[in-house]
Amino acid sequence: MNISCRRAFTLAEFLIMVTVIVILIGILLPAIGHRGRHGGPNVYTLANLRSLNTGAANYAGDQDDQIFAYTWIDDGSYSSIANPNPPYPRMNPSGQAQNIIQRGTGRIKGHGKILKAPSQLLYLRYSHQVLLDYLTDRQPEPIAASPFDKNLIGWQENPLGYLDAKSDVPYWQGMPKKAGYDMDPMWTETAVKQLWPFGSSYQVVPHAWVDDENPQYTPSADSPHHMVKGDSDELLGGRKMTEVKFPSQKVFMYEEFDRFSSKKGIYAAYPEAKINMAFFDGSVRQELVGDANSAFDEGNPDGVWEQRYVPLDTFPVPMGGLGELTKLDLRFRWTKGGLGGVDFGGE
Repeated sequence: MNISCRRAFTLAEFLIMVTVIVILIGILLPAIGHRGRHGGPNVYTLANLRSLNTGAANYAGDQDDQIFAYTWIDDGSYSSIANPNPPYPRMNPSGQAQNIIQRGTGRIKGHGKILKAPSQLLYLRYSHQVLLDYLTDRQPEPIAASPFDKNLIGWQENPLGYLDAKSDVPYWQGMPKKAGYDMDPMWTETAVKQLWPFGSSYQVVPHAWVDDENPQYTPSADSPHHMVKGDSDELLGGRKMTEVKFPSQKVFMYEEFDRFSSKKGIYAAYPEAKINMAFFDGSVRQELVGDANSAFDEGNPDGVWEQRYVPLDTFPVPMGGLGELTKLDLRFRWTKGGLGGVDFGGE
């Protein structure tokens, strides 16, 4: 009969085991703590994106399959449930955005009256207002703010804060003193400063409202925060959900900064960023930017559109600090093939 002997741990072996466990706990706890602190809010920001995505699908269902976009024409005609198929317009986004926010706030006169803002800013940073006008009559709308976006949450809580003796809205004090920030004088206009509470942490890809092959608006060479008029005279908007060829691989809306991996925030064009995204198939998920296909340079079919990240006042600074010269691939913002192209998982 074989008898197996079991040897007890020696004191030295026991101490070594305890030491290894302590080291492992020391390594794992910071990571677990970071995920614990941020995992909860990230569920909420994904829920926000899912709600916006569902709202966009409902909008399309009520609007002849159209993707939400500014649709006002110069005579004031407006796309609505009562008028789902307006004629393609000469665009008047300034008037439409002003109308939407005035109705939501009641600020139609006086010192805090909502003014008309520059069109090239509205198309990129405030295009969600058309969807919010369909979903709700509340302004500002909390669903537009990521729980990580403390700036926007603060502005939403005090929409008239830009009138205060001291404010934290971008360019409240005029142009920043430090070099490296976006120095377009547009940002100091009252019509722009008063709009910050009505912005969104999430941006819509431009191909949702510009043409795939000959876009009416193109990226600004000087700023990633607004667009410039292109060569096309075609009218904007009118794009339809059925134009999206690969909805599970095509980004619809995305969070402008990765605030999950870094407290300071990483701009969405950095390949290291992990960005919350909503896709045209209704799914929402967090993706590594570096896994997306490269951006398309419509002026150079074989090239890649690259651009420096130049921050706005109060926005997260570049990873390399103010004045960083690194050019970044804008990836899913300018997909080759537009709505017919693929952002993730193919060429």
